[in-house]
Amino acid sequence: MSAARFLFQKFSRAIAAKGLYVTKSLDYKTTPAPLPINLDYVRYATLGLCFQEIGRRQVPGSVAEVGVYRGDFAKRLNQLFPDRKLYLFDTFAGFDSQDVATEKASGFSTGAQDFADTSVETVLRKMPFPQQCVVRKGFFPATAEGIEDTFCFVSLDADLYAPILEGLRYFYPRLSAGGYIFVHDFNNDEYKGAHQAVLEFCQTEGISFTPLPDSGGTAVLSK
Repeated sequence: MSAARFLFQKFSRAIAAKGLYVTKSLDYKTTPAPLPINLDYVRYATLGLCFQEIGRRQVPGSVAEVGVYRGDFAKRLNQLFPDRKLYLFDTFAGFDSQDVATEKASGFSTGAQDFADTSVETVLRKMPFPQQCVVRKGFFPATAEGIEDTFCFVSLDADLYAPILEGLRYFYPRLSAGGYIFVHDFNNDEYKGAHQAVLEFCQTEGISFTPLPDSGGTAVLSK
């Protein structure tokens, strides 16, 4: 991590703790719910706008996240969509060796970052409505077998090429009209596979996406 990024993160944490943000254009503090203190204002605020559009258009379907880690973004999804089923897909043990092998072979990333410091119990303790959560632990997309559902919102935050591409292939056909898919790390140079997965999928399917200037470089697909 560069010195400039480290200092920016420290500064962002300090002002976020005081309820302030580097970028603040609309009042997300109370609508639809207080914005949690975090370093990713753009991503969370955009989620709030998408949530409002889903409600306004009465888009049907459940919510899902692939790559839950410790559940911070999932917590926000559970808070915003308390009446909808929330599917949580993760190994809960870090990157799978199959996906890391693909990353290394393609030169996308080292796949060396450790995301094993989590558990199903850690994540569920954070959820305001845990009864709405459906945990699918293991290797994706095998963990999606047997699900008969449509989706209004999906977060793909698996970092690596293979699970993100599989996530797009699985969820986009099941995305309701008016729904959204957030792909985290699209413009993150540490995980070039995420970028490649989005480009490949969108070119194959003939669809477009919108890149966000958030800290992880999210791409937003809609239907």
